[in-house]
Amino acid sequence: MKTRVLLVDDEEEFVQALAERLSIRDYDVTTSLSGEDAVEKLRHYNFDVVILDVRMPGMDGTEVLHEMKRIKPLTEVIMLTGHATVESAIDGMKQGAYDYLIKPCETEDLVIKINRAYEKKAAHEERIRDARVREIISSPRAALKDA
Repeated sequence: MKTRVLLVDDEEEFVQALAERLSIRDYDVTTSLSGEDAVEKLRHYNFDVVILDVRMPGMDGTEVLHEMKRIKPLTEVIMLTGHATVESAIDGMKQGAYDYLIKPCETEDLVIKINRAYEKKAAHEERIRDARVREIISSPRAALKDA
């Protein structure tokens, strides 16, 4: 199954170009041009990794990150920032972002980060599944069925 990526940036040309580059590399890419739209999409769809611009009109990247982590805490977020907002990206990492990159970034650097973020999310989901299985197996009902 393809890694599901949500690309969020208010610069439409940048979003289209990057979405195309990621799609060519076999990612399932959805785009959003605003923080509000991105949050709405996250409410209705499951994404593995979100690529999120820090500076956007309306809801900025830090606000979007906070809301995304509240809605779907396992979704990994990679912050994109210009040189003037590195502090914002670092602050975003403190709030749960996986990592950040400075724009413009090399597509291959972003691909590496997307893959690593996806691996982290997948490993976390696997630990949760394992814990649920152990809980089911060790529940009192399971013990009664074995008796």
